[in-house]
Amino acid sequence: MITREQIIENVLKKYEDPELMIDVWTLGLVYALVVENTAVQIKLTFTSPMCPYGPMMVEELKSLILKEGAGSVAIEITFEPPWQPSEELKEMLGMA
Repeated sequence: MITREQIIENVLKKYEDPELMIDVWTLGLVYALVVENTAVQIKLTFTSPMCPYGPMMVEELKSLILKEGAGSVAIEITFEPPWQPSEELKEMLGMA
């Protein structure tokens, strides 16, 4: 049985945003993660609504989560609220 922790540790903390080269979990792009039996639902945002890598990221994340043992993966993209980097992230990105 796939677990929430397994998805976080094995997929989300290892999958890097192609532009920022920081994993999507650390970036705070995952707004919600629900695991029920083998069904996984994720609410995800991008650093920008115009993210050219968005569709590719969604397909790659789905594939990686399925390989972890999920029976189904649904990823909802939202821009509410708009993504804002934390103070720690701003420092990591040299924005502080």
